[in-house]
Amino acid sequence: MLKRQNPQILFFILLNLFFSINVFSQKSIYAGIEIGRRAIKVSVIDVNNIKKADYKILSFWTERIPFADHIAASNALPQEDINRASVIVSDQLKKIRSEYKILEENIFIVAAPVFQSARNIDVLKNKIASLTNKQLEVLDVNEEAKTLVKGAIPPVDYANAFLLDIGAQTTKGGYIDELKDNKLEFIPLELDFGTMTLTDAVQKTVVNPSQANDMSAYQEKSFDFNSVLRKKVKDLFDKNPLLFKKDKMYLSGGAVWAFSTLYYNENVKEHYIALTLQDVIDYDAILKNNFGKFTALAKTNSEAARVLSTYEQKYLISANNILVSCLEAMPNLDTKKIYFVKEGQVTWLISFIAERSKKVNTNF
Repeated sequence: MLKRQNPQILFFILLNLFFSINVFSQKSIYAGIEIGRRAIKVSVIDVNNIKKADYKILSFWTERIPFADHIAASNALPQEDINRASVIVSDQLKKIRSEYKILEENIFIVAAPVFQSARNIDVLKNKIASLTNKQLEVLDVNEEAKTLVKGAIPPVDYANAFLLDIGAQTTKGGYIDELKDNKLEFIPLELDFGTMTLTDAVQKTVVNPSQANDMSAYQEKSFDFNSVLRKKVKDLFDKNPLLFKKDKMYLSGGAVWAFSTLYYNENVKEHYIALTLQDVIDYDAILKNNFGKFTALAKTNSEAARVLSTYEQKYLISANNILVSCLEAMPNLDTKKIYFVKEGQVTWLISFIAERSKKVNTNF
């Protein structure tokens, strides 16, 4: 015959169970504060399965401040930027700690690589440390491609995929080669054209000053310059034959964001959006021949409006020329799976979590 349990013992068992569940749930929640080139971004995510990059964004907040422009002007951060950034980071951290009760080891504060060139970066580091009791880590520009790959590609796909991030200055990324004894080697990829640099290169070929702002003249020169672009992309792929064996291609950066937003015009909740070369080609035709369709869309769609406020038509054309060239360089593309990495703002945070997970091999 079972004895009746003491109510106090039962209470403490239930209380202990409650705290155990609460601590377990806290372990899956992470927060990242990034002081970027042009904004401070704050993300809180709940990770269900880091190997599959299965997570939920609980909150995202941003405030625009042109740090990179200020650093470029004097190789230093203005005191106003230091004060403002420190206060924002401190206030956001207090809010995160209060609302989510996140474990301290699950909170990360980073600054973009551009801050390496600020001669007074230690002033910002020290101020943030004194206000938050957390260390600010400046991301290493030499590790940027590796961070992108670790955070943009789901770890379960590390061995079977590669990443290309189409940025403003360059297109970079990489892939992982599996060696013997379960060892991994990271192979970086870089194309010396990005959205802005390709546009500038094309613009220089418009020799007639009266055509400097003529879109039809720009498009003609852009078409001619595609042969140069395609050769550079082909050289990049030919130097990395292992790319042809990869079954999945992950793409990130503003170029792909612009395409996905303007062409698909859907509020997609998935972190990875499947795309096809034909979709990109169809988008390219609208971009060059019926741009009014997108300006009309921007009047009723806030995300489309954000794209057009970020990029002029000529930059969108350059961005998509890079995207098309990269896709066309892949043989047997119809047998590959292509994804747009939608949540670019948390790529570095996912990378940090993967690096600290015992379930993921990031030793490359």
